[in-house]
Amino acid sequence: MLFLILVHYICIMEKHDLESLKYPIGKMQIPEKYTDESVKQWINTIADLPHKLEHLVEDFDDLQLDTPYRPEGWTVRQVIHHMADSHLNAYIRFKWTLTEDRPTIKAYHEDRWATLEDAKDADIEMSLNLIESLHRRWVYMLKSLTSDQLERIFIHPVSQKEISLAQTIAMYAWHSEHHFAHITSLAKREDWI
Repeated sequence: MLFLILVHYICIMEKHDLESLKYPIGKMQIPEKYTDESVKQWINTIADLPHKLEHLVEDFDDLQLDTPYRPEGWTVRQVIHHMADSHLNAYIRFKWTLTEDRPTIKAYHEDRWATLEDAKDADIEMSLNLIESLHRRWVYMLKSLTSDQLERIFIHPVSQKEISLAQTIAMYAWHSEHHFAHITSLAKREDWI
């Protein structure tokens, strides 16, 4: 009986550890309400990502870049390329939402994109440069949004949920910190020091 309890405890701990590796800052919570100050904070998080990310990985070698952040997870290289892909999609979603009435956005299979050669093998400098340029333009746009524009919505084709641009800013601030935390956890590994 003690053996079964130990096995059960180990399974629970492994699941808990895997969850904390998957979501090091917690799962995304889409806010129903927001303040002007919270929107500014989210935009600042998006604005700060390129510099923070480049500084974090500037000394990574190929072994580190090709190490998964968790068992069966993406490598650091894939995460960086994913961030570029995801944030490009987000930028386009903002453009659609600002220029169309309640558009249904295009979803994409991020897991499949992460297995393409440009995500698995390409030099991260390409995506770091893209993220830097994209975020400069995106943040410029975000800072100019009016209260009415923040309330504009798009429809997600899978969930059929209506999502406002303010909520989307919160989501991508979380997304920036989420993947930054994945890479940070690897950067702190003692066997890399």
